[in-house]
Amino acid sequence: MNNFDYFRAASVQEAIGLSVEEDDAKYIAGGTNLIDLMKYNLTDAHTLVDLTKIRDHHEIQELPDGGLRLGAFETNAKTAWHPLVEGRYPLLSRAILAGATAQIRNMATNGGNLLQKTRCYYFYDANVPCNKREPGSGCSAIGGYNRIMAILGTNEHCIAVFPSDMCVALAALDAVVNVEGPQGARSIPFADFHRLPGNTPQLDNNLQEGEIITGIDLPANGYAQNYSYLKIRDRNSYAFALVSVATGLKLEDGHIQSARIALGGVAHKPWRDEAAENFLKEKEPSVPVFREAAEIMLAGAVGYEHNAFKIELAKRAIVRNCMMALNPETQVPGAGPSL
Repeated sequence: MNNFDYFRAASVQEAIGLSVEEDDAKYIAGGTNLIDLMKYNLTDAHTLVDLTKIRDHHEIQELPDGGLRLGAFETNAKTAWHPLVEGRYPLLSRAILAGATAQIRNMATNGGNLLQKTRCYYFYDANVPCNKREPGSGCSAIGGYNRIMAILGTNEHCIAVFPSDMCVALAALDAVVNVEGPQGARSIPFADFHRLPGNTPQLDNNLQEGEIITGIDLPANGYAQNYSYLKIRDRNSYAFALVSVATGLKLEDGHIQSARIALGGVAHKPWRDEAAENFLKEKEPSVPVFREAAEIMLAGAVGYEHNAFKIELAKRAIVRNCMMALNPETQVPGAGPSL
């Protein structure tokens, strides 16, 4: 690790001011990803601006429209176990608890979760080309060992995946990200927060220079009656998803009135497909109906030498998770329909 200067900000505005004044400044809260990046010399932060002592933006509070605001500086653990989150947004609670370890969740913050870097092997290996680390150098994963890589939204520049579990649920819930920066405050729909690789794979999100995430707003409808989060991974603890699915259904008279399905582990950002969700409207839930929605959602998927299996895996995961959402009590290890 390189030497760096350290400042502890007392307010968001002070932190923003420090980021503008100091050389190569980075914000730090839980530090569960940033410290790794510094150890691997993957970030050139010469200044760290600590946000943990800022009193604002820790709380979880109800909004006038019936929604919920998650403080960006609150930890993942306290968020997952908060009574309002557990009761009204159980899909989000389940997704958070599926991620990392208890120790990391105790440190990691909500805002930091949105800013995670990919866990691509080649990104972390400074001895091989990586467009995300060094734009224009090439993507080693395309011709290399790519079992964990993306199957949706890829191009010749990058096939890395975004690793967060929490963000898959936030995508399904249509969250909104609140930020503040040198140009003032703004709100970003969650679907517009993260980026696909395009021609700039080194950019993971649409934050502007110096902006800080201050909160995450959830809409009033938390799909608390029919929901499920399914994470398929190589081992049952401390592993990133090969495929994950967040599903929320609103049922009325035995038919689907609205559906939300988001995928993780398959793209450069949490993946949703409105065509698949719209297809489910007014349908009677069943395995064949969910399978057709899964086919729509994976229609553009492209597999590589070692990860083509993820296409069928994702389809089956969607069907299984939608069926589990019909009865959330089935969400225990080994439960759920055999598909």
